[in-house]
Amino acid sequence: MPSRPMLHRNWPVLADSLPYLPLGDGPTPVRLLDELGFRSPVWLKDESGYGSGGWGGNKVRKLEWLLPQARRRGSRTILTVGGLGTNWGLAAALYAREQGLDVALALIDHPVDAHVRAQLQRLRASGAVLHFPRTKTRLVLSLPWLVARHTHGFTPPYVLPAGGSSPLGTLGYVECGLELADQVARGLLPEPGWIVTAVGSGGTAAGLALGLRLAGLRTRVRGIVVNDTLRLDSAALAGLAGKSEALLRVRGADLPQVGLGPADVVTERGWLGAGYAHPTAPGARALQRAASEAGLELESTYTAKALAALIALDASGRFGGEPVVFLNTFGPR
Repeated sequence: MPSRPMLHRNWPVLADSLPYLPLGDGPTPVRLLDELGFRSPVWLKDESGYGSGGWGGNKVRKLEWLLPQARRRGSRTILTVGGLGTNWGLAAALYAREQGLDVALALIDHPVDAHVRAQLQRLRASGAVLHFPRTKTRLVLSLPWLVARHTHGFTPPYVLPAGGSSPLGTLGYVECGLELADQVARGLLPEPGWIVTAVGSGGTAAGLALGLRLAGLRTRVRGIVVNDTLRLDSAALAGLAGKSEALLRVRGADLPQVGLGPADVVTERGWLGAGYAHPTAPGARALQRAASEAGLELESTYTAKALAALIALDASGRFGGEPVVFLNTFGPR
């Protein structure tokens, strides 16, 4: 397990101001994903095994930065939000418990299938306190009460956005971008033209874009938007990446000039369907093909829609034959 993040050049400066808690074993593997008959060479970077226990996937990289910050602030509880089947909420609850922290989750309604029902059972068993405001409007109205409810003494909870996609949490995927660049340098895959990932809260795509640029790669991020409740256009994601970059600089990191813009993190909305967590026919076909042809386990809310988009974009020649990386962020346990 890594003892420090890959921001190694700056780590002596950053260690005191940005505490880091290793929770996963990296680098995560890359392999050629040739079973699905793509026109462009497509590589898989599989984040599903990232995590020391409990629940894996992309949320764990964010928690490596967020959990020690909660403890540094003296908070006893993390208060965060998600949908009824939130992978982020479950990962937060399981890993926070290992650090002696409580978690409170405010959950928003969305379609319920077998996966969501099983996830709700896991959430109830995780020890998290569950609140059900049901709609985004009621969540916003209830937030002051939720903060007061989970304040201990004079210490409020550490409030985090959906998916842990704060500027600090986004550093988890700056790390992943640097890790991918290192794998390119070691000859494990060619420099990709694009990396394709689902966009549910923005932190994964924004962090990747920043990490890739800091490493000197030309690779751009193509984010497949799967959430219609947040602003997730290219400008918003580039702005989040800029906030993470500013955080690193203000904490003393010596970084190259990046100049990240919307062209570096392009978003696609055509595979959302009826809304967040609403399954789609292309997503269902992609999920089935991934399992039967590539031995890859996906889920319908995020990764199946992202793979469906990749299949369609590749078939239409949108990648121009350049190497592409598909990031599997789903981490079942």
